[in-house]
Amino acid sequence: MKIAIAGGTGFVGQELTKLLCEQGHEVFILTRGEEKYIDGVQYLRWMNGAKPEQSLEDLDAFVNLAGVSLNDGRWTASQKKAIYNSRMDTTDEVLRIFENLTERPSVYVNASAVGIYPTSTTAVYTENSSEQAHDFLGKTVADWEQKAMHAEQLGIRTCLTRFGVILGKNEGALPLIVLPYQLFVGGTIGSGEQWLSWVHVEDVARAILHAIETPELSGSINITSPNAKRMKSFGKTIARALAKPHWLPVPSIALKLALGEKSVLVLEGQYVVPEKLLDSGFIFKFTSLKNAINDLYN
Repeated sequence: MKIAIAGGTGFVGQELTKLLCEQGHEVFILTRGEEKYIDGVQYLRWMNGAKPEQSLEDLDAFVNLAGVSLNDGRWTASQKKAIYNSRMDTTDEVLRIFENLTERPSVYVNASAVGIYPTSTTAVYTENSSEQAHDFLGKTVADWEQKAMHAEQLGIRTCLTRFGVILGKNEGALPLIVLPYQLFVGGTIGSGEQWLSWVHVEDVARAILHAIETPELSGSINITSPNAKRMKSFGKTIARALAKPHWLPVPSIALKLALGEKSVLVLEGQYVVPEKLLDSGFIFKFTSLKNAINDLYN
């Protein structure tokens, strides 16, 4: 297949590109940098007036992972504006590209996040859950998804992949969570009762490809392990995997002072189930948090 990826040089994009290349797909990465061809991947300039659609005719699928990372810096007013606008602007550009293609792709996969669901220590959310968070992250995700769904009006099957906390060794939230344990000061973060819906980055890439290859899938798709963990259990699993102590609690107030509003990413959470993926026959490689951590660090 001929597949384009916006945000292909990022955390998930690199893993997805690796998987697609291994399986022999033709990959085009949209970048703000120079156009080039490296290791079977074509890099195309986009945004700021560039017209990549001229090279994207006969495209089978388009994946949009572009946007300022939630993990970059404190959530100041200017940073929140950058997070929000980057998602709106890149999605607008994707839609513009679609409108200018003679033949549009059959499927569009747009990144999203489980932050659209309200935080809770008791609720369990599936794609059929109607509850929606009204904080910064919830509003950002809702607006992002609403804009992305305009692709359906162009006759393109649209998948909104709601990522949980993606685990990778060097990027994402995990290195920040692991660091205290590596310094022998790891312990329960906040109350420890908050849910953490995690997923290994390799399963994220595999799930995106599964969504592309499964015509029955559309709309919201939760991409999380079937087995969410409470933060206290998550920390203990990390400690055992790294052979480090789990003993020094991290009070909520300390994290709020250190991270500001962004502290909600670790102090609050949701139990999210990937019902659509499971029902469509997707098999996770990592359903055990212990196995996921061991794969990344051992």
